[in-house]
Amino acid sequence: MQLVTMRLILRPWRESDAESLYAYARDPRVGPIAGWPPHTSVEYSRQIIRNVLSAEETYAVTLKSENDRAVGSIGLLRGTASNLPLREKEGEIGYWIGAPYWGRGLIPEATEELIHHAFVDLGLENLWCGYFDGNEKSKRVQAKCGFTYHHTVPDVPWPLMGDIRTEHFTLMTKGQWLVQKAAHL
Repeated sequence: MQLVTMRLILRPWRESDAESLYAYARDPRVGPIAGWPPHTSVEYSRQIIRNVLSAEETYAVTLKSENDRAVGSIGLLRGTASNLPLREKEGEIGYWIGAPYWGRGLIPEATEELIHHAFVDLGLENLWCGYFDGNEKSKRVQAKCGFTYHHTVPDVPWPLMGDIRTEHFTLMTKGQWLVQKAAHL
């Protein structure tokens, strides 16, 4: 499945995306703030595509103007697929984009499309997002897309990075989304 916005195509990851993934995911400014270590090789990136990014409802973020090159990722984990204690009709959205594309509004655009897909096509009732202390870019994306602060969990052991983190959670209900959507018509 593909999701299309004005500037983006969100499509499934392919193993042939490994070089592009490595080009952006090796940057230490990208992964650690999102909770994963920088990629160390193209082969490591290929393994991440096979084992993580090939999950259902996980999409490569590609710009229409850049020949289908993957420049980021966005995904939706539903119900028990999430690490959060979600019910069947709930989902968690996660995302990142390569540093050269920061500040262009691309991830909010991708997130808004995934929100629409989650509520309209998949029939979800609640969407969650999280961000770690210090990840102001992710916090801004969530606020811009209409998520509202819900709660904070301090002292979360984070094995992927071998540290302890504070995680903040935001929520959007389908009802809130419908009100926002109506206000922008």
